[in-house]
Amino acid sequence: MTENTQDTTNTQGSIPKWFTIAATLALVWNLMGVLAFVGQVTMTDEMMAQLPQAEQTLYRTIPLWATIAFACAVFAGALGSLALLMKKVLAQPLLILSLAGVIIQMFHAFIISNSFEVLGASGAIMPIMVVIIAIALVRWVSKAKAQHWLS
Repeated sequence: MTENTQDTTNTQGSIPKWFTIAATLALVWNLMGVLAFVGQVTMTDEMMAQLPQAEQTLYRTIPLWATIAFACAVFAGALGSLALLMKKVLAQPLLILSLAGVIIQMFHAFIISNSFEVLGASGAIMPIMVVIIAIALVRWVSKAKAQHWLS
């Protein structure tokens, strides 16, 4: 008499083969965000001095709440992507928290600060990608949950 303690089937069929690849890419993307966060918060005065004056001002005037939002965005995103890779339902609230952090962070960057004026239109490309990918991850994890791909 054998007992199967790890049932990998679900009511909607098997998990698509692309799932693991996409979850790995999501994790890599969010780990790059963690690196960007660490780089920003550990920037030395010498590193800061190498930036144009307008960018120095942007970095020096970031409020604590925007930095906390950035931390939530990248760390919740990385943990959510790891949970997604592990096919855990915990991925959903983590990725929703990440999206909330992204929205708050971008609110500061584009509404409160003058980053668009300092960085120009090309400086908006990466933040727009961040928002789009965060939204896509929340939609994807919601679909994965509905399809019973997560446990």
